Amino acid sequence: MTNISFEFFPTQTESGTEKLLKVRDRLAQENPEFISVTYGAGGSTRDRTRAIVKAVQESGVAAAPHLSCVGDSKADLREILLDYKEMGIKRIVTLRGDLPSGTGMANSELRYANELVEFIRQETGDHFTLEVAAYPEMHPQADNFENDLKNFERKVKAGADSAITQYFFNADSYFHFVERVQAMGIQIPIIPGIMPITNYSKLARFSDACGAEIPRWIRKQLEAYGDDQASIMKFGEEVVSDLSRKLLEQGAPGIHFYTMNQAEASLAIWNNIK
Repeated sequence: MTNISFEFFPTQTESGTEKLLKVRDRLAQENPEFISVTYGAGGSTRDRTRAIVKAVQESGVAAAPHLSCVGDSKADLREILLDYKEMGIKRIVTLRGDLPSGTGMANSELRYANELVEFIRQETGDHFTLEVAAYPEMHPQADNFENDLKNFERKVKAGADSAITQYFFNADSYFHFVERVQAMGIQIPIIPGIMPITNYSKLARFSDACGAEIPRWIRKQLEAYGDDQASIMKFGEEVVSDLSRKLLEQGAPGIHFYTMNQAEASLAIWNNIK
């Protein structure tokens, strides 16, 4: 059976939360391994993240809160970890985190994800399964691909259990990354992150910001559809379903869907491949 998981981000309104809870209930029917919940720059969504984590956990699906170190003190992080332990959380997605606008890392006691992984291990032992991020097409702020691989190795050696990748649309980039890290002696599962294609302008803007490449042939086809949303959705479903199928057939250990707080697109892809 293929493991799947989903990602949510904290909503800003009460009506948004109500809609997200309906999405949660729909996705829960697929028995996901977990649903992760993002954590804003510098902990800016801390309370809202916690509320969604609690709502997911209470539904019977394992919640996996994101936790970042930039902008939070060790005391803050210790408090969050204790709270999550008391809530019954067993998995954390461990990240450096985005820098809050206009700030640097000078005020952070922990500066990088490997330091956060090490801190969590020191504080809680093996209580949490720790996920870290992987970048098949390189982290956008990395100097080069080789240094990025070394950064990933540091996170694994610090105590990471598995990794979730940034989304991508070129399967070869994933397999190349896995091959490289396995050659370094890294054997943890590396789960592909999958982004459904539902809105080209938003996808292009997001991809440019996070360093995820949209292959030229996909860009050109999406551009050709213009405002024809139905064609964009249909083409996106086909492309991402084919990508997901190829990944699983060639050995990927599961699929992690970046849902953008919507159920339909992720479920369409999942129904095509499961």
